[in-house]
Amino acid sequence: VQQFEKLLSKFVKSKFAVAVNSGTAALQASLYAIDVKSGDEVLVPSFTFVATANSVKSVGAKPVFVDILKDNYTMDPNDLRKKISRRTKAIIPVHLYGHMAYMDEILEVSKKKNIKIIEDASQSLGSKFKGKHSGTFSHLGCFSLYGGKVITSGEGGAIVTDDKKLLEKLRQIRNHGMTKNNLITTLGLNLRLSEINAAIAKIQMKKLPHLINERKKNAQNLTDLLKDYDIILPKQRKNETRNWYLYTVALKNRDKAMKKLNTSGIGAMIYYSTPIHKMSYYKTKLSLPNTEWAASHVLSLPVHPKVRKPDLARMKKILSDSKN
Repeated sequence: VQQFEKLLSKFVKSKFAVAVNSGTAALQASLYAIDVKSGDEVLVPSFTFVATANSVKSVGAKPVFVDILKDNYTMDPNDLRKKISRRTKAIIPVHLYGHMAYMDEILEVSKKKNIKIIEDASQSLGSKFKGKHSGTFSHLGCFSLYGGKVITSGEGGAIVTDDKKLLEKLRQIRNHGMTKNNLITTLGLNLRLSEINAAIAKIQMKKLPHLINERKKNAQNLTDLLKDYDIILPKQRKNETRNWYLYTVALKNRDKAMKKLNTSGIGAMIYYSTPIHKMSYYKTKLSLPNTEWAASHVLSLPVHPKVRKPDLARMKKILSDSKN
């Protein structure tokens, strides 16, 4: 576990890393570490995996949903400003699909209002903006090592930080709140990553640059194939380096296209067809127009290292035939 933590912190250039047993556990432990509790509000995007909001609920706080930007499906800093209240304790921007959230603007809001930031970098290990890794812009950054991510340990997660006090707290929180002397001085859970999972993660870390490079090549080839069609393609901002976890397009006949792709053996998927604020557990009357537009238009195409050029050509043919 310690060897994996060292490899991760070296890769993202953070001072410390704390391994846990899932990306959800990473978010939950981070919220405990900054003392988020009942009565607090945490600003999160609705257009993300439900674990982002669930982790907030699990510590007794209220998730407040923020709209996204259409250009890269990450938190809209302008809508974020409107949603801040006197109860806001934290902001969780999500680097969705490997796109970097607009951290400069979000950090500006955070500093002005003295609000902590936890980056949900579950999907963005290896993504950078201005040379700085996702997860390292703020107080805490959370990663996932689930099966479908750019690297996996089967199940697993990790938190990175430069703050020694937060490091010590996180180590306690993941181990039932115990100190080194087995004293319980804070609330904790069993969030430990097993040595077996860590051994897998350690090997995967060594492969990570190669795996990201293969994804990048597939993404570039797919962009070249699709650029002349009426499809909104994913873009890299200036100074952004993406890990290409997902290659997410937006198109009118999304469901029809996905059905054709799936029938031909291509694992295209929708992330996410139901935004969190529309799920029955969280259902609100909130209007998040960009989120709702994205939910009905996005389609993620596979660009992982096992995808070959003939697969990409097949995607092009099916998508060009699905226009009408």
